[in-house]
Amino acid sequence: MDRLTTMSAFAAVAEEQSFSGAARRLNLSPPVVTRAVSELEKRLKVKLLERTTRYVRATEAGLRYLEDVRRILDEVEIADEAAAGVNAEPRGNLVVTAPVLFGRMHVMPGIIEYLNRYPETQVSALFLDRVVNLVDEGIDVGIRIGELPDSSMRALKVGAVRLVSVASPIYLKNNGEPASPDGLSDHSTIASNAANNFIGWQYKNPKKQKTFRVKPRLVVSTNGAAIEAARNDFGITRVLSYQVAPYLASGELQRILEAFEPAESPVHIIHREGRYSSSKIRTFIDLLAGRLKSEEALM
Repeated sequence: MDRLTTMSAFAAVAEEQSFSGAARRLNLSPPVVTRAVSELEKRLKVKLLERTTRYVRATEAGLRYLEDVRRILDEVEIADEAAAGVNAEPRGNLVVTAPVLFGRMHVMPGIIEYLNRYPETQVSALFLDRVVNLVDEGIDVGIRIGELPDSSMRALKVGAVRLVSVASPIYLKNNGEPASPDGLSDHSTIASNAANNFIGWQYKNPKKQKTFRVKPRLVVSTNGAAIEAARNDFGITRVLSYQVAPYLASGELQRILEAFEPAESPVHIIHREGRYSSSKIRTFIDLLAGRLKSEEALM
């Protein structure tokens, strides 16, 4: 096999942590991918992957090699596109990550449009409620909610969201509406431990930010479940504004304690430094940014 083929196979296995997953991504058979990696290790005389019955992981030498391989493969792709000029069509696999609900509501429609528009592309979508390291996990594009730490990532702001408190009109009719966060102690609250502050809810007052400790009657593992409980008239929950935008618009939920809401959080599309020249990444970011900037829930 040629060197680029074996390098591509190794990168796919290291990023997917699976030979079968890499085979699907490259549209090859698992034996072909296994043989490619074996040939590469034999040529280099270095063990690049640890293999067990439960997992496949890059060794320390493999991780160092993977960084160089990604750079080389990127440069080859960009060189091909430069040669093709204006005729360059986005092609290849794109890896995208986003928070779970945001991904389902706002990123997946963009992915579908992208795949329909560019038939030579494939997308792997990782929707996770944790901060993902784009470099370590081989991800091309990420969507982040919140202030960004200093890093080598490039970022494009596409909107903003804020934490909002909501309840159903029926619950508020039966139990009244709290005039301030202090009144939450008299209400049934629903907390999601998908958020870091599921017990300590921060609100602002004229002087400073204040955290109110709540004793939730119901704790769930996802924001989606918390929203469903609120829609079923159980109590008050606190989630990000985009997550309940459809239910606020329909009147199923009502926003409360608006005067005490903390400052909004920005929404960014981020990508690895130097990779925006790749056609598949550039076109996806342009498409998704256009969609997100037009979303009323993110304005």
